[in-house]
Amino acid sequence: MLYPVDKKIYTVSRLNQEVQKLLESGFGTLWLQGELSNFSRPASGHYYFSLKDSQAQIRCAMFKGRNRYLDFRPESGDAVVVRGKLGLYAARGDYQLIVEHMEPAGAGKLQAAFEATKRDLDNRGWFAQEAKQPLPPLPRTIGVVTSPTGAALRDVLQVLARRYRQADIIIYPTLTQGASAAPAIVRALEAANRRAETDVLLLVRGGGSLEDLWAFNEVAVAEAIRNSRIPVVAGIGHEVDISISDLVADLRAPTPSAAAELATPDTSSLQHRLNSTTRRLHRAALDRLGSDRQRLTQQIARLQLRHPQRRLDEQVQRADELDMRLNRAWQARLHRHQSRLQGLRARLDSHSPALRLSRHQARWQALESRLHVAMSNRQMHAKSRFDVLARALHGVSPLAVLDRGYSLVMKEGTLVTQASSLTPGEEISARFSKGEITAIVKSSNPSKP
Repeated sequence: MLYPVDKKIYTVSRLNQEVQKLLESGFGTLWLQGELSNFSRPASGHYYFSLKDSQAQIRCAMFKGRNRYLDFRPESGDAVVVRGKLGLYAARGDYQLIVEHMEPAGAGKLQAAFEATKRDLDNRGWFAQEAKQPLPPLPRTIGVVTSPTGAALRDVLQVLARRYRQADIIIYPTLTQGASAAPAIVRALEAANRRAETDVLLLVRGGGSLEDLWAFNEVAVAEAIRNSRIPVVAGIGHEVDISISDLVADLRAPTPSAAAELATPDTSSLQHRLNSTTRRLHRAALDRLGSDRQRLTQQIARLQLRHPQRRLDEQVQRADELDMRLNRAWQARLHRHQSRLQGLRARLDSHSPALRLSRHQARWQALESRLHVAMSNRQMHAKSRFDVLARALHGVSPLAVLDRGYSLVMKEGTLVTQASSLTPGEEISARFSKGEITAIVKSSNPSKP
């Protein structure tokens, strides 16, 4: 087939590229509002979804580098406002919006802000139960922080008039809706704490939309509730409405009327408790009176038992009894001493000095006789032994040698045993068996045997 030369032929890829350039340059960055549909989060971390209204829809993609900055979790059905650029997905030839920013639209935006504030304060520990103050059981003065013209105040006053008329009520008027409401609520709470004239505070408002109740979601209001030295009961909106102030308050009530009920006891219930306590006290008094009467009777009986005459009779009887016991004890002791005396007398007789002396004399005589015999025997034995030893000693005595003609030569009192120890001219002495002489050495022959 032949084509005219002047026709410009595009490939599909080139056409898609040209269209993509036109879309990106023709619209630039734009804002788009709609409802999320077919929302998906694949493992890549990118978001793929459609943005639609009642008549049309457009495919969208929000890549991981952008969606990580979102402060809420988008879901299908959410109304959102997005910012992005038009583009073309060349593989399918579909045009799409590349989303760079996303935020909730209308109430959705407020809800996201509420969730973000809630998470932040919860992480700070502002909702912790241990940080909450207990309510007084019987408040004498109740403060009400609310609009003076709202239905919430009328509901609270009706409940208090029905349940607990004893308490005084102080109203701290404030705005509860609009841009100026949050600062006004903070000032009312601070004034109540500064004046310190109430036992409990009721922070109440009737129902409304999220926008109407938004002042009670402000961090400044939550901080004023948390810093309050007076316990705060929050009753904001209807039962399904939950605000930041509800979560920070010391006690949350589903409605303003419920806040008044939770902060006060029921008068009829108190009357019932008072009647029950009165009956119990009456029974206790009767029981105590009966117990005291019985105790008094017992004391009178004991007093009669302790009458002086009775005690005197008892003492006389006891004295007689002790006298008889003393006599019996004396007789028994006298008998024991007499028996002991007889035994001692018998022992004394058996140990008489004359008897012992005669026994000792006989023993002394026997010992004396034995001593004479022993001395005589010992003397004879010693004499015999002495003779034997004398003969033996005489046998080895030098005098016995001298009797055989020998003599002892002495020089200066020392016995001379060798001739070499003497020199001519020295004086010596010689002892014989009978007598002793003195001589002068004339010569000495040491070698001669």
